Amino acid sequence: MKNRYALPSYLAGAVAARAGDEMSGPALMLAAFALAGSTTDASSLLAGITVSAAVGGPVLGVLLDRAGRPGRLLAGALVLYAAGLGTVLAGLGRLPLAVIILIAVVTGLLGPALSGGWTAQLPRVVPDGHLPRANALDAVTFGLAGLAGPALVGGVAEVLGAPAAVVVSAALIASAWPAAWLLPARPGRPRRVRGGRAAAVISDLAAGARIIVGRPPLARATLTSVLSCAAQGMLTACVALLGERVLGGTGRGAVLLSCTAVSALVATAVLARFPRPLAPDTIIWAGALVQAAALSLAASGGPVVLILAAFLAGIGEGPQLAALFAIRHRESPEHLRGQIFTTGASVKITGFALGAAVAGPVVSWSLPGALALAASVAALGALAFFAVPAPRADAA
Repeated sequence: MKNRYALPSYLAGAVAARAGDEMSGPALMLAAFALAGSTTDASSLLAGITVSAAVGGPVLGVLLDRAGRPGRLLAGALVLYAAGLGTVLAGLGRLPLAVIILIAVVTGLLGPALSGGWTAQLPRVVPDGHLPRANALDAVTFGLAGLAGPALVGGVAEVLGAPAAVVVSAALIASAWPAAWLLPARPGRPRRVRGGRAAAVISDLAAGARIIVGRPPLARATLTSVLSCAAQGMLTACVALLGERVLGGTGRGAVLLSCTAVSALVATAVLARFPRPLAPDTIIWAGALVQAAALSLAASGGPVVLILAAFLAGIGEGPQLAALFAIRHRESPEHLRGQIFTTGASVKITGFALGAAVAGPVVSWSLPGALALAASVAALGALAFFAVPAPRADAA
């Protein structure tokens, strides 16, 4: 099956789905503001579609792990997510806000399919010896999506209007379903567990949580990456004010995110070309330190220093993501891989959201203070890596 399904097909589907995902949040916010005229409604809608990922990710992962053809389940999740976006758009201005937010929450349950659920299928696409390079290329798709998504939102909204940006987002996500549908089947028969399907799902949820917490390399990488994501959320909360105070305009703050995305993409591409210079475990904590240094730099400089800091942050973020994927693939049992990837994606989304929420009030009090707090959280992520006891050599 690996020979019939080429890595380029996987990567093309991943880029389409993830670019659509990157578009969805900003596009929904713009559409809600354009149609409802309220920033509160717009932010509530964004919160609704992201908050439920923490619940949906683990359950979706269990279902992927138990499916004989996980690609078909993944394809269904993509189509339903796209349909949910369309339903939210159709209801804006026509249905009560509470109903629209409920639809967004239900749609958000499937969000981890676009990140961890997709990456979990990679070992069945490429031979084991090619996994490190494929892993880095998979991380590159996040960088490409991070660049293309916001740019598409701005361009489409400017030319065709904000609602059209939501339509394009949904179309991109839905367009990935053939690549997902054709993903290789799981070797052997789907697992059957006594006690009924519900009991089996609960059992797998508990087993996956034990693996994440109980395997030191996986626990270390997860903890550090979540704290790094929280720091990234804090930086995002500072972007508008950084644009206004340092770059001469609120809208120019988005340039910082583009700089970070570009450098993350380049750094990850270099890692794909030379996949073995450093162990992924080393890259995890080193990436957190690089991000801490970048955030500290951003708090202390003018426009040129700020842009350099944004580029430096991406150098930490991109390879760290690729290293996280490598550790998950290495440490996850085959029958729990989907759950571990989607649970990890859910926890990172939650960390990002909490970081942004915490930084919001701090930014209004002190912009340098918020950036210093973000730097401290990233540095704490590096320290947390070493706080988790290392696996014993005789247990390896």
